[in-house]
Amino acid sequence: MHRPIAPIPCRPWTLNGLSERLIVSHYENTYGGAVRSANAIRSDLDALDPETAPGHLIRALKREELLAVTSVALHELYFGNLGGDGAATASMDAVLHEHFGSVDAWRREFVAAAQSLRGGSAWVMLFYSRRDRRLHNQVSFEHGPTMIDAAPLLVLDMYEHAYQLDFGANAPAYVDAFLRNIDWAVVDRRFVDAVGGATPAARGADDETPPSVSIEEFAARRAGRERLQLLDARPRHYYSRSTDMMQGALWRDPTRVSEWSHELSPDAPVFVYCAYGFHVGRGVATELRARGFDAKFIRGGLSAWYAAGGERALKATDPAAT
Repeated sequence: MHRPIAPIPCRPWTLNGLSERLIVSHYENTYGGAVRSANAIRSDLDALDPETAPGHLIRALKREELLAVTSVALHELYFGNLGGDGAATASMDAVLHEHFGSVDAWRREFVAAAQSLRGGSAWVMLFYSRRDRRLHNQVSFEHGPTMIDAAPLLVLDMYEHAYQLDFGANAPAYVDAFLRNIDWAVVDRRFVDAVGGATPAARGADDETPPSVSIEEFAARRAGRERLQLLDARPRHYYSRSTDMMQGALWRDPTRVSEWSHELSPDAPVFVYCAYGFHVGRGVATELRARGFDAKFIRGGLSAWYAAGGERALKATDPAAT
């Protein structure tokens, strides 16, 4: 089974000291590359006859598959624990105090582990070990082995691709910036899940969405030559500074739906994307549905499309975009 692209969970433009350019490049190129690699390896394995294929070939592909799927999982955890203000929740403050003596003691050990990896290829993680019911700071090299029967709660990518665009070789400054952006509510939920006390998370406002499709679902529908309409609904300031978009899309100002919605055909479904798949694309799809159109937003937006290996087309010349 091929792995889908997960929409980026953090809002890249809101992070403190980590540029949008850095986060988006990391997501589209490194995370997206890991997903595409995992899927290509899976295809190679599916094409083999396990009874006749050479053992060394199966062994090599299974090793590469493990590294790729672990990279996918770690990147999803990494982006997922960004977007907060760096302040531990009261419950995680108590947990860290219990296991490390204090939040500061945990931070000193975590930072020391991270800074020991400057120029290397590794991850630093806060784990909960189910075997001994303790928290541990651990290092994992090259997406390699991690603790057995342990759940990662907080994940820091220390590969140079995670910080070089913003910080050059200054890894300590990157680690400081990462700590300022930890979403401890996410870490808290992961801890509750790990100890077996998880409850379904309450639906937030961002979860109350109109119908949507994944990148993979949209690609399949377009490949089937279905008649459809594709709208680029990135805010004007995003669209104006970009050079590319999805093939066949038309840009329309998301703040002026009432002015251009009459241009759309009521007889073909409308697919809407924005930059990252948060509120803009959802809002436009919601407004179009209220006007009677079969509109859906594309989860993850344009960035997820690129991460999945989707083509980049030059922006269309369109009077509406000028």
